[in-house]
Amino acid sequence: MASARGGGGGMTWQDEVASLVDTGIRYRAGVAAAEEEEPDAGDLGGRVFESGYYGVFEEGTGAAAEESLKEQLTGFVMATGEMLRELGRGCWDIAQQSLEGVEETYVGKKVKEHWTAASQRLEFLNEYLPEDRDPVHAWSVIVGVLLLALLAVSVNSGNETSVELPKKLYISPPSASRIQLLDGRYVAYQEKGVPAESARFCMIAPHSFLSSRFAGIPGVKESLLEEFGVRLVTYDLPGFGESDPHPSRNLNSSAMDILHLANALGVTDKFWVVGYSGGAMHAWAAVRYIPDRLAGVAMFAPMANPYDSNLNKEEIHKIWDKWTMKRKLMFVLARRIPSLLSYFYHKSFLSGEYGQPEKWLSLSLGKKDKSLLEEPTFREFWEKDVSESVRQGNPKPFMEESVLQVSNWGFSLADLQVHKQHQGQGLLSWLKSLYSQAEHERAGFPGPIHIWQGMDDNVVPPSMTDFARRMIPGATLHRLLGDGHFSYFCFCDDCHRQIFSALFGTPQGPLMIEPEVIQSLTEEYIEEETTLHNST
Repeated sequence: MASARGGGGGMTWQDEVASLVDTGIRYRAGVAAAEEEEPDAGDLGGRVFESGYYGVFEEGTGAAAEESLKEQLTGFVMATGEMLRELGRGCWDIAQQSLEGVEETYVGKKVKEHWTAASQRLEFLNEYLPEDRDPVHAWSVIVGVLLLALLAVSVNSGNETSVELPKKLYISPPSASRIQLLDGRYVAYQEKGVPAESARFCMIAPHSFLSSRFAGIPGVKESLLEEFGVRLVTYDLPGFGESDPHPSRNLNSSAMDILHLANALGVTDKFWVVGYSGGAMHAWAAVRYIPDRLAGVAMFAPMANPYDSNLNKEEIHKIWDKWTMKRKLMFVLARRIPSLLSYFYHKSFLSGEYGQPEKWLSLSLGKKDKSLLEEPTFREFWEKDVSESVRQGNPKPFMEESVLQVSNWGFSLADLQVHKQHQGQGLLSWLKSLYSQAEHERAGFPGPIHIWQGMDDNVVPPSMTDFARRMIPGATLHRLLGDGHFSYFCFCDDCHRQIFSALFGTPQGPLMIEPEVIQSLTEEYIEEETTLHNST
């Protein structure tokens, strides 16, 4: 065997295996001989190389025995490789025999057509291969090496960098003020600004998607609210935060919730409604169903129904092109297969882990928005607001919100046109008004409608604002310094002052009411609440 291995040229893998078996027998024999004769403790060389741990392999030095072991391992590896190669060839032959005649089937013909078309398109890549190489084998090797390289890079990068565990959302214990509506449901709300008895203006703000009563006007200062005498009321939509869900929710019921909340909180005068992003849908509903109770409307990047039949082709094109692919997918699912939304919600904001706003809301943000998101103040607000929004852990209210956004609202923005007076008097003018646009504009909300937009808003496309203005010609459009979705509205003191100045004019502070009047109003409110509670 030793001479055959030394020749090296004609040895087959069978010979290699036989050599390994023979070597193993001699190895065990050497060990047995060593066990029979205990070597001298001082003879370290003989104990190790001749009759010790390695046994008596051959006559000669320990270096020669170690070299023989290397040759054995090399031969074993080569034999294993040859066996695997033969196994691969056998599997390939079996696959070829099994696939004979498949090309004549319908599926085979279709696959062959697509494969031929793809091969023709990628044929130019063969020009970069050596002329003596088979392209099929060459590209197989290239792809295999590439996959191994990517695997090695991923393994190395995983060892070098530590994996940061996702941050868990912290949901605080229930602490909201809650009030019972006429149908028995409880609504959680929050008040900021001046007390009810000294408020010059009252604003009620339904929140947007993935938000809560903690939003309202994010970052607005108490001092600014007091300067203008504003009472700001925010509340959790049904199923959000600490509010009870609604059994059959729609935009009509949403407007009624605003009305009943205002009555329950003692808001006797007309109030302003604030709609931000998706919350504008509920503000539009208030304009449609309770116009007599509203003093005015303040909209910020308002969302309209992207499937509104009054949208023209240009507006549809501009609106959908501005959104991310995931955002488009969410709208399509809400319109066609809303049951699938639950899966995506559980994978994102209902997973219990903290996430970024642009990922959860599928937003495309500008530089100022990204800068704002890095601020600790905003991050603290965002985490608190989202945690409260998902408190109940139920995807149903979020699904309802998404479906409401893209379904038939029951009204069009064209029905909310600002009131205008008749031009002229007399029978002739009245007859003309029957066929003129001015007469149609008489019906609808008579109060002011203000719409604010960032300078570069990529989330709510400008065409959506243009559509709202086209449907409501009397609305006033404002531009604020800031881009995207957050920076012109959230935690911007100058922006908030501009907004309040446009709505309320010169600040006059809270109302000054005598203590006797305050006591009278308090007693009257308590009496009304007692009567309402007894009747329900």
